[in-house]
Amino acid sequence: MRAAGRAFLLRDRDGKFPALMDEVLTEAGIKTVLTGIRMPRMNSIMERWVQSCRHELLDRCLVWNERHFRHTLSEYERFYNQHRAHQALNQAAPLRTVPDPITDPRCIIDLNIRRRDRLGGVLHPYSHAA
Repeated sequence: MRAAGRAFLLRDRDGKFPALMDEVLTEAGIKTVLTGIRMPRMNSIMERWVQSCRHELLDRCLVWNERHFRHTLSEYERFYNQHRAHQALNQAAPLRTVPDPITDPRCIIDLNIRRRDRLGGVLHPYSHAA
């Protein structure tokens, strides 16, 4: 049986993946693609995303079934790309630039920030109120 249209599994050459796992995936119609030899940074971006997803989301909520899991990941992906600040991007998000700094003291006094809870309060995107 093929896994819902997925044809490939990209993984590194770590010894924790036994040959039996490759056989099971092959029987399911999934081809295992190994990363390059001695290329530790090859999949570092994806590993960082998975680590962030686990620590910020999956360690803090229960997932009931596949439909709920897909919805949860979809919400986290939207939060990660549109709201979550990234140090490597000078506190911007991948799909959002950093707003111009507020230098007028009168505007700082009247700041009105709104927080919208997502996924039952696990994620908290903030925005300026209009």
